[in-house]
Amino acid sequence: MDVHNALLSSRDETIRTLVDLVRVPSVGGTQAEGEIVRHVAGLLAAEGVETDLWQIPVAELAARPDFPGMEVERSEAWGLVARLPGTGGGRTLMFNGHLDVVPPGDLSTWSDDPFSGRVADGHVYGRGACDMKGGFAAALAALLALHRSGTRLPGDVLLAAVVGEEDGGLGTYATLDRGWRADACVITEPTALDVLAANGGALTFRLRVPGLAAHACARTSGVSAVEKFQLVFPVLRALEASRNRSVDPMMRRWDIAYPLEIGTVRAGDWASTVPDLLVAEGRFGVALDEPVDEARAAFERTVAEACAADPWLKEHPVTVEWWGGQFASGRCPSGTDLVRRVLDAHTSTHAGSPFAAEPAVVGAPYGSDLRLLTNIGGIPAVQYGPGVGYGHCPDEKVSIEQVHACSATLVNLALAF
Repeated sequence: MDVHNALLSSRDETIRTLVDLVRVPSVGGTQAEGEIVRHVAGLLAAEGVETDLWQIPVAELAARPDFPGMEVERSEAWGLVARLPGTGGGRTLMFNGHLDVVPPGDLSTWSDDPFSGRVADGHVYGRGACDMKGGFAAALAALLALHRSGTRLPGDVLLAAVVGEEDGGLGTYATLDRGWRADACVITEPTALDVLAANGGALTFRLRVPGLAAHACARTSGVSAVEKFQLVFPVLRALEASRNRSVDPMMRRWDIAYPLEIGTVRAGDWASTVPDLLVAEGRFGVALDEPVDEARAAFERTVAEACAADPWLKEHPVTVEWWGGQFASGRCPSGTDLVRRVLDAHTSTHAGSPFAAEPAVVGAPYGSDLRLLTNIGGIPAVQYGPGVGYGHCPDEKVSIEQVHACSATLVNLALAF
C-alpha cells in the first residue's frame, strides 16, 4: 500500500487512538504517567515496530549537574523510542512528543470530565488533547503509515515518547542519555502548524521573605513579611519590563517575550499573628541565547538591590532558591535545512487546502524539550504540531483536521528528508 493511502485509511483510527490517550490521566508524577508509555509501547509492538522501552534511572539522572529539573516526585518513569530502520546512507529523522500532562485544576471550570476524550465540533476535548497528545497521535500515525506501507527510507525514522516535559524534561534528557540521536527532530507541540524554531527559557524560583512575628493586636512591634514582599514585587515587574524592551526578532510576536511571574504566595500560620515568613514561587524568563547563569545573576542582583533599599530587608535579606524546572533557552541552528524542509513539506502537502499558506517561523516565550535536543544532544529541532492556545486550560481541545494535517506533513517530510 502507498504510504499516503495508508495514512488516509487510518484517519479514524488516529482519532480513536488520540481519544484513548486523553482518557489516560497521565499527570506528571502519577502512576498513569508510566502506564501511558507502556500502553504506547504495546501499540507499537503489536504492529511489529522495533521499540526500545526502558525504566529511567530517575534518582541517578536527577543527581547530575546538567539535569533539567523536576517539580513532582517520581519513584518510577519510563522511556520509549520506536525505530523504523533505514536501508543505509540516509539521515535519521526523529519525532518527539511528551505524554505527561498538567493537573486539570478546578473541576467546576470544565464542561465535562477532564479526561473524557469527548469528540465534538471537529475537536477532541480533554486535558492533554492540545498539549500535546494531539501532536503525539499525529506523529504516531505518520510513523505507522510509513511502517504499514512497507516504505523503506535510506535513513531511520524515530519516534520518542517522553514524560516529564511539563516539569523540566526528564524524558528527553533520559532519551539522550540512553544514546538516541538523530540528524533532525520535529517536536509535535501545539503551534497551529506554524514552525517554532526557538524557545525562551524559564527558571523556577522560590523567594523567602523574612518578617518578625508579633501578636496582631500589637502589630507595630512585629514586621509583616507580606508588607516586605510588597516592596520586592514591583521591582521584579520593573526587571521584567527592562528585559523586554529589546528582544530577538523571533520573539516579537509576543506582548512579553520573556515573562516573569509569581505563581504562588504563602505567608503566616495564624490569623491573628504578624506573618514572619512569606514564600513566593514563580518563573523567570530567559532570553534567547542568554546563559542561564547570567539570567540567574540578574535576578539575584535585582532582589538584592530591593533589599538594600529597605532597613529591615537590608539586615534580613530575601533569599532566592532555584528549584524545579530549569529551562534554558534554545534555538534551531541557522546552518541546518530543517526549517526549510518543514516549510516545504507543509506547503507541498497542503496546496489548495485550508492549510495552504506557508507557516510562520517564530520563537515562543516558554521552555520546551527543544533546548535539550539542541543544547545537549546537538540535534537541530523545531516544534510543529496541531492546536494552540488551549493547553493547560479548562475544556482543552485540539482540532481533528489539524491532527490529520500534521500527520500528512510529517510523512512527506520523512520521505524528502
